[in-house]
Amino acid sequence: MTSIVFFSVKKTAQTTRRCLSSHFKGLANSGDSGWFLCATHSPSVSLFPGARWFSRGTGARFMFRGTAGGSAAGRTRKGVLALSGAAAVTAAAAVVGFLANADHFQRAEMATRVPRAAEKTKEEEEGDIVERCRGFMSAPVTDIGVLQKRKEEMSTKMEMLIMETQAEFCKALQEVDGGTFNVDRWDRKEGGGGISCVMQDGKVFEKAGVNVSVVFGNLTEEAAKQMRSRGKVLKGKDGKLPFCAMGVSSVIHPKNPHIPTVHFNYRYFEIEEEDGTKQWWFGGGTDLTPVYVNKEDGLHFHKTLKDACDKHHPQYYPDFKKWCDRYFYIRHRGETRGIGGIFFDDLDSPNQEEAFNFVKSCARTVVPCYLPIVYKHLNDSFTAEEKNWQQIRRGRYVEFNLVYDRGVKFGLATPGSRIESILMSLPLTATWEYMHKPAKGSREAEMMEVLRNPKEWV
Repeated sequence: MTSIVFFSVKKTAQTTRRCLSSHFKGLANSGDSGWFLCATHSPSVSLFPGARWFSRGTGARFMFRGTAGGSAAGRTRKGVLALSGAAAVTAAAAVVGFLANADHFQRAEMATRVPRAAEKTKEEEEGDIVERCRGFMSAPVTDIGVLQKRKEEMSTKMEMLIMETQAEFCKALQEVDGGTFNVDRWDRKEGGGGISCVMQDGKVFEKAGVNVSVVFGNLTEEAAKQMRSRGKVLKGKDGKLPFCAMGVSSVIHPKNPHIPTVHFNYRYFEIEEEDGTKQWWFGGGTDLTPVYVNKEDGLHFHKTLKDACDKHHPQYYPDFKKWCDRYFYIRHRGETRGIGGIFFDDLDSPNQEEAFNFVKSCARTVVPCYLPIVYKHLNDSFTAEEKNWQQIRRGRYVEFNLVYDRGVKFGLATPGSRIESILMSLPLTATWEYMHKPAKGSREAEMMEVLRNPKEWV
């Protein structure tokens, strides 16, 4: 009988025994996620259904989680073995050998298991509002009593989804970083408010923000003009257009240039017209902005998104992938912001419930599509030149957000918007070098080639 050696790492301020908290809502709880001593011959090894494991290279590797920002070579960790019989003796001897010869490895690379999002039952989806709120980073923006009364309305379903998404992602990021999010509630005098969760200057993340907003009131003419430019026919009463808008938005800027920046946003918009009818639509997407090309990371990221899209329509991923490449395009530079993902807007078909279910599937990919990439590169060493290239790419990120991003424009055009939350997407540091051009044949030039000619990753 084949046995597998589990090597669990002791919990410290920086590391924990689990890859991700077992209580994450929406993720399959498949028990303790220990580190494995195993033989691997591919960058992605599936050991259990519903789980994905990452490693690099070939041959046997001792993999553990180390300290961010440098090489992990030569470090050892105390742990426990979970085997039985003669296999345990053999495996124990093998582990002792690995520990005794840790210096023989140039670097210890880590494998992490991130369970795929589990499908919740109808009872869980429609469970008690109060109970579901216990796991949030904060109480919802809307009063819990109001949410209970409006349990069947789409605005309530969406608010619960964005609060759950915020909590799941924040807890996953806190676990890998060891830091804590500052939870900041804010009110909008015109109606509604939000919850901004920001972790700044952590061990892994220079800046990590996960924001929720639920706002309502009357649409300004400038905001309505933006929507009409996208083909919306909006008929207000006495020049007023009552609206409700809500969403979750996140941008993560890691310190290590080998860990990509990630962004996601999922939102719902509702407008009441003069005859009392409501127009509604969903929008959103998830995209990755690496500093260097990594084909394995690109494949994992896009495959995770594709799997979520394929549950609902086979054309969603190819269409929304192209839309993403077109949307996150810095026209004045002639390059995309990153390697894309998916992006969609004005989604109002085939019906409200199915559109919501699609958004829900996408929102539940944010942890499994990103956290394995973070863990994989957690201990990658980097040079001053690589850090400088990261700063230059961040400058491009800033250019896109301030010049083209539709969400930033809408927020700045909406009275009472919270500027700190809107500009949370900007990094702490960035660089603009005059006439910078990567050397021919360099990894930086390889990245530019991908940004100028978007590729198919899946």
